[in-house]
Amino acid sequence: MNGKPPAQRNLRTIAIMLVVLVFGLILVQQFWTGMGPAPEQLSYSTFRQKVSDGDVEYVVIRGSSISGELVTGVQFEAQGPPEDSPVWSELVAKLEERGVAVEFEPAGEGAWMLTALIWILPVGILIALWVYMMRRMQQGGGALSFGQSRAKLANKEFTKVSFKDVAGINEVIDETQEIVEYLRDPNRFVRLGAQIPKGVLLVGPPGTGKTLIARAIAGEASVPFFTISGSDFVEMFVGVGAARVRDMFQKAKASAPCILFIDEIDAVGRKRGAGLGGGHDEREQTLNQLLGEMDGFEHNTGVIVLAATNRPDVLDPALLRPGRFDRKIVVPRPDINGREQILNIHCRNKKLAGNVDLSRLARRTPGFVGADIENLCNEAALLAARARKETIETSDFEEALDRVLTGLRRRGMFITEREKQHIAYHEAGHALLGWLLPNTDPVHKISIVPRGDGVLGFTLQLPEEDRYIMARDELVDRLTALLGGRVAEEMVFETRTTGAQDDLKQATQLAKRMVVEYGMSDGLGPMSLAQERTNVFLGEELVRSDEHSEELSATVDKEVRKLLDQSYSTAKELLTRHRAGLNRLAEELSRRETIDGRELDELLKDFSPEPTA
Repeated sequence: MNGKPPAQRNLRTIAIMLVVLVFGLILVQQFWTGMGPAPEQLSYSTFRQKVSDGDVEYVVIRGSSISGELVTGVQFEAQGPPEDSPVWSELVAKLEERGVAVEFEPAGEGAWMLTALIWILPVGILIALWVYMMRRMQQGGGALSFGQSRAKLANKEFTKVSFKDVAGINEVIDETQEIVEYLRDPNRFVRLGAQIPKGVLLVGPPGTGKTLIARAIAGEASVPFFTISGSDFVEMFVGVGAARVRDMFQKAKASAPCILFIDEIDAVGRKRGAGLGGGHDEREQTLNQLLGEMDGFEHNTGVIVLAATNRPDVLDPALLRPGRFDRKIVVPRPDINGREQILNIHCRNKKLAGNVDLSRLARRTPGFVGADIENLCNEAALLAARARKETIETSDFEEALDRVLTGLRRRGMFITEREKQHIAYHEAGHALLGWLLPNTDPVHKISIVPRGDGVLGFTLQLPEEDRYIMARDELVDRLTALLGGRVAEEMVFETRTTGAQDDLKQATQLAKRMVVEYGMSDGLGPMSLAQERTNVFLGEELVRSDEHSEELSATVDKEVRKLLDQSYSTAKELLTRHRAGLNRLAEELSRRETIDGRELDELLKDFSPEPTA
């Protein structure tokens, strides 16, 4: 980093710009001067004759040179006698006699200044610029300094994030805080023979807070903290990546003890031999240099490498071994308590109404990560500000949740009454089965308001608690609820529409996973046929036909079809038995467009949910 203050750097830039501007003006002036007509060259005798004829307007005598202008406006030049010749007194007297204006200038005045201005000054400016560029290149800031590291030094002045701003992942905070404690008090660990990990890899889905943890460490640590992105190593020039890795670790060693954070390390740490460039791929050369710097022949004492990625499956095994990344910390999605803590952090600077219950909102956001929750709170604040409210109310959070899950509301979309009836019965089929089946998530909201890209309606089912495993009965009931929309349309309108396209896709994928991955098929039994997803360049498929026999593949298709048919029959039997409830729900949905879970319970209180099997 450049140690000079910003004001000094700006003053130097302004000075250079002024010098270049003056130089340019001089060149322009000389250019326009040279564009005029050349003066006419006269002999001395011709000049005397024109003086006698009264054709001379004025003259300038500079040494033995004569220049001036004729009466006709033509510029001229002539060479007179030597300066000490007595002829000059006679010539001057004749000029005065004819009324010619005479001006004397010392010989050579201004000539050396003009020469210096035109030739010496530009050369001096070029030399000064050349020296400046050479110094910038040596300091790593020049145009040719491709091999210089782009790592930035961050400290408490650059980031105000601390561990108090990180919530929902307490076990991860404890693990990373150990690094800060070691750097603050290394004797506490050294006296027991413990060594701090050389490298810590943060792994987790996008938005879980990996980079936020790194920013918190930068705010808490009392040592230099260098940060760089994995994509900053790769350039179009061969060898630049490896040179930048060398320079980065050289700077880190000079500042040891320190922390070096590499964000999105999968951009440079992919498995060797998997690319199209073979062993001579530029990315692989950069990775080789990184491996050597982290744990090669020379030890990096005092340099702790912290990295983050959401694609650990593509990283090279040599990069993940102990000695390089000794510790792998998984940053998971927050549970219900973690989501409530994150909501408290993002809402601490927002004005909330008294009816906002963050714990209830945390239960309604399963699967949300920290970035999703931050976006949800910001959307609710924007909606409240748009409505000119003084505080953020529960309705703002509900609308923000619908926006995040299903997209913006399309107010200008025109839907015919017949299409509206189809959509109402479709969503009523989903909702009624979700309410009847014992192993499905509670229905939170039903809507036939168009949203997002092609979403004509939705039935939102949210779990009451976090789930980590699911039983076969729960998956079968979910399949049945997914097919409820198609079954309801067929029962009422005796036709099939394209509205069930996404439902059929989800149902087919779920049934295939039950057969292929989860071993929940009676025909195949406890057998996993899922293809190991190791090739990062190919699409991911559950079953590849070239790895199994045709008979086994046919059995898989048969079992998937069997699950779908059974769920379809169950959905049709339930909706036929509760046809009155389906009609009531669809009519109310057509009239009100949106129904929440409590209103659904009130509408269907005369019906009984199916008993648990």
